[in-house]
Amino acid sequence: MEQRVSLITLGVEDMQEAAAFYEALGWKRAESPDGVIAFDLISQTLGLYPLQALADEVGLPVSELGKGGVSLSYNTRTREDVAQVLAAAEAAGAEILKAATDVFWGGHHGYFRAPDGQLWEVAHNPFSPLSAQGAFCWNGY
Repeated sequence: MEQRVSLITLGVEDMQEAAAFYEALGWKRAESPDGVIAFDLISQTLGLYPLQALADEVGLPVSELGKGGVSLSYNTRTREDVAQVLAAAEAAGAEILKAATDVFWGGHHGYFRAPDGQLWEVAHNPFSPLSAQGAFCWNGY
C-alpha cells in the first residue's frame, strides 16, 4: 500500500448544511453524482455523504459510526489491486468489513477497520485514474 490518503469521506446528517459550511470557507464543489458532494483538495478530495448511507454501505449501524462518522479512502491503480490491499490490511491486523465488490457508480471497492477503529475504503475509480505519482483528483484531472 503506497503512502497516501485519496478521499476523506465525512458522514453527515445534513448534506446541504455541511456543504454550505465548506463553501463559506471558500471551497468550490467538484462535479459529482447525486448523493455525494465533493471538494477537490491538493491531491485529495473531501467528500460529504449521508451518514445513514455510509453506515449502510459499510455494514455497520450508525451508532457504531457515531456522529461525524469518517472513512479514509485509498484509491488503487487497478480493480485487482483492491483485493490485494484488503488482504494486506487484514494480514497487518485489520478487520475486513466489506470484501472487494463492484459499486453502483461503476467502481470497485471494499472496507476495512484498522486496529484502532478507523474505517478505510479501498477503491478503484475508473473515472479518476491516479497520476504517475499516485495523486488522486475526483474527476481524474
